[in-house]
Amino acid sequence: MVVTIKKKRRVNKPLIAVIIVLAVLVSVFTTATVIVAVNMDNNFGRGDYPDTRFTLDFFYDHYSDERPREEVSFKSGDNTLKGFIYGADNDKALLVFAHGIGNVHEGYLKELFWFVDHGWRVFAYDATGSGYSEGDGTRGLPQSALDLDAALTFAEGDPRLNDLPVFLMGHSWGGYAVTAVLNFDHEIKGVASVAGYAEPVEMIYEFSRAVVGDARPLLYPSIWLYNKLRFGKYSGLSAVDGINKSNVPVLIFHGTNDQTISYTESAIINHRSEITNPNARYITLDGLSHKGMFYTAEAREYQNKFSEKRNALYDKFGGEIPEDELIKLYADADRETMNVPNEELLSQIEEFFNENM
Repeated sequence: MVVTIKKKRRVNKPLIAVIIVLAVLVSVFTTATVIVAVNMDNNFGRGDYPDTRFTLDFFYDHYSDERPREEVSFKSGDNTLKGFIYGADNDKALLVFAHGIGNVHEGYLKELFWFVDHGWRVFAYDATGSGYSEGDGTRGLPQSALDLDAALTFAEGDPRLNDLPVFLMGHSWGGYAVTAVLNFDHEIKGVASVAGYAEPVEMIYEFSRAVVGDARPLLYPSIWLYNKLRFGKYSGLSAVDGINKSNVPVLIFHGTNDQTISYTESAIINHRSEITNPNARYITLDGLSHKGMFYTAEAREYQNKFSEKRNALYDKFGGEIPEDELIKLYADADRETMNVPNEELLSQIEEFFNENM
């Protein structure tokens, strides 16, 4: 009898190890991509006008009897954006303003009217997915620069706007926009960027710490991919590149207590060592928060006291303040104090603009 002994197959252990590692990487990347997509879609939703019963800022209905404005509209991509011209008869220069994400241009009326009162014609608009403008959402961080590019192109062809030298001012999402738009070809005399970030991917990466903590490096490839798929060739639109390419005079402000765009991470001011534009200046605002620089010291003090009252109501009613209590809280609020423009900040900006008129 012949006995046949079958040879045992050798197990390719290195190959199995590689397959396991690849499977783990694919699983991590897929999970990370889902986390990024869900969080980005949530954070880039619409920024609509608030219920003015529950705000401390004055909106246009407060000023409408004394402050006329002209409505305009223009296209940015597939969406029609709505803007307004304030101080249409002023002829000092044109100030084009870009607002922050989740906000609307009327959230900055006290600043805009300060410039109107100083002889400026102001063109401000609601960006994609914001306020009066079209869009299911704000889309992402490069969008503000694309909207500003569209706004400037519109202004250059409109006789109500194209007869004056052009200056730009923006906050946060808009603070990025007014510098990143310098990558495009527009004739700009000067820029004031308040609390802006330098690059979209870096900003999203900074934000991701709040979602996954120290695991955020695992999200970076998915963040890059998300931004690339949404914005294509504009996904890497950089504020630093715009500042350097244009040599336009740029004044950059940032607060050291900014909890939204960190002074020591994604802020433009943190990239000043990369900025070669000799016409760039930087102002550090010690102890001030993301939007705190727009308020006077008295307004900031009042805001703190108001927050204490609101927090006390929050605790009293177990985390959900009844509407009638909220209405009374805001009805009794000192809105006049909260809506005094910060002359110190705005005067610095105007002085810089005047130097470059």
